[in-house]
Amino acid sequence: MRRPGDWMQMPTDERILEALQSSGMILSPAVIAKNIDRSREEVTRRLTVLVEYEFVTRVERGYYEINEAGEQYLAGELDADDLEPNEN
Repeated sequence: MRRPGDWMQMPTDERILEALQSSGMILSPAVIAKNIDRSREEVTRRLTVLVEYEFVTRVERGYYEINEAGEQYLAGELDADDLEPNEN
C-alpha cells in the first residue's frame, strides 16, 4: 500500500511517477502532461517538488526520469511522509 506524504499533490504526483515508471524512458513535462491529462505547467511544478524529495531525477534541462526512491514509493516500500526535501 502506498503511503503518500502531506507534501504530495494527489493524484497528480502518483500519475507522474506512474507515467515515468511505465514508460521506462526519460520524458519531458509536455509528454507526461499529455499522457496524464494535466497541463504542462502543472506537471513542471510537480516535477520540481518530486525532484526536491528525490523521487525523480532531472537528467538535463527539461527531461526527467524516475529514480529508486520513486520506484520504492510506487511499490509501497517507502513512506513519503518520512522524507525531507533536498534543496540543492
